[in-house]
Amino acid sequence: MKVIETDRLILRWQTLEDASFILTLVNDPSWLQFIGDRGVRTEEDARRYIENSAIAYYQRDGFGFYLTELKEGNLPIGICGMIKRDTLEDVDIGFAFLPDYRGKGYAYEAASAVLAYARDVVGLKRIVAITDQDNHASGRLLEKIGLHVEGTIQLGNNPEELKLFAIDFQPGLSSTLSSNL
Repeated sequence: MKVIETDRLILRWQTLEDASFILTLVNDPSWLQFIGDRGVRTEEDARRYIENSAIAYYQRDGFGFYLTELKEGNLPIGICGMIKRDTLEDVDIGFAFLPDYRGKGYAYEAASAVLAYARDVVGLKRIVAITDQDNHASGRLLEKIGLHVEGTIQLGNNPEELKLFAIDFQPGLSSTLSSNL
């Protein structure tokens, strides 16, 4: 199901048919370094991962991480969206793109659109993001779309300190976000 459309991208629900792409994405070295190893080694693992994460979030919350694909040719290039983690008070935005599609503005375009959607459609008043301390590229993108560092946070029993970014939506923000797309 298509959720968001931008000038160059379509953000849609992940399906079990996306297993091959998800297998590639979650085993990308940057994913493994900054997000973590999800133990996805086969297409069957990827289907289970999609079912237990993306599809479960869509069913529970009505939103999640969307497959992000180029409009031209419907080529999957990454994921971008938002989830409500049990370990965070607020919904958080996240994204991951394959190496060939980084540095081309796709993550900015997708994340900006997700922020507008979070505010205007989902009705959120605030959204957060978490990054590994060393993930400077994601931090720069989060700041570019309007989030700011609030400090650090530990999730669950994990001793690692993560950077916590946030934005409180203000009246009139949606027109600002839309003009940036």
